[in-house]
Amino acid sequence: NGIDWTGKPWHPDLKDENGNPVNSANPNSRFTAPIKQCPSVSRYYGDKYGVPISAIIFGGRRATLAPLVYQSFDWQHGVFLGSILASEITAAQYGAQGEVRRDPMAMLPFCGYNMADYFTHWLEMGKKIKNKPKIFHVNWFRTDKNNNYLWPGFGDNLRVLEWIIKRSREEIGAVETPIGFIPYKNDIDLEGLDIPDDHINDLLKIDKKGWLKEAEDVGKFYKKFGKRFPEELCNELENLRERFKKYK
Repeated sequence: NGIDWTGKPWHPDLKDENGNPVNSANPNSRFTAPIKQCPSVSRYYGDKYGVPISAIIFGGRRATLAPLVYQSFDWQHGVFLGSILASEITAAQYGAQGEVRRDPMAMLPFCGYNMADYFTHWLEMGKKIKNKPKIFHVNWFRTDKNNNYLWPGFGDNLRVLEWIIKRSREEIGAVETPIGFIPYKNDIDLEGLDIPDDHINDLLKIDKKGWLKEAEDVGKFYKKFGKRFPEELCNELENLRERFKKYK
């Protein structure tokens, strides 16, 4: 027996008046374990001088728009990518299948102050860092017209992380697009995977019409923050539009 997150007595078999199980923790709770118990932890994890960060990775859940992986042009553009982070939600969960929910940097539920100020802090931090981490966006959830996932996900996501590592070390090139740098198909290790070539093309596809619509939606989202919103990100949005106007 114990006490639940509301301070009430709790035990594992507890049910509410409708016979549904009562959880001991808040549905949005998080649990942690000592990092020393992780068998693969780096021997440098507790270095008093700190550990260099080579890459920052944002991830959204998009069925049709965001490619499998892409890299920002620079730090400010990377902050922009984080600020427009979004996921498509399902009808079963929220009643509006395909609706896009904005969650900047996946921090909306956790940021304890104005998100416009949070973005500004990121931008200011970039001015102070000598060796800035490269910033990436991943999307494991792109689907075909039958709503089947194009990418296997799970452990195979390491194939994409390998590309990110190589890009961070500047070991390989990339294709420049209006949204950032995407991989050359041959630079993602697909050995042992049975993925048709057209699926890879779809995973890396840049949808001009879709991104221009996205830019409109982002503009509306930005307006919610009022005058405190950093002008740099508004400029990045306009730059995105201009790049797509020239994109064929």
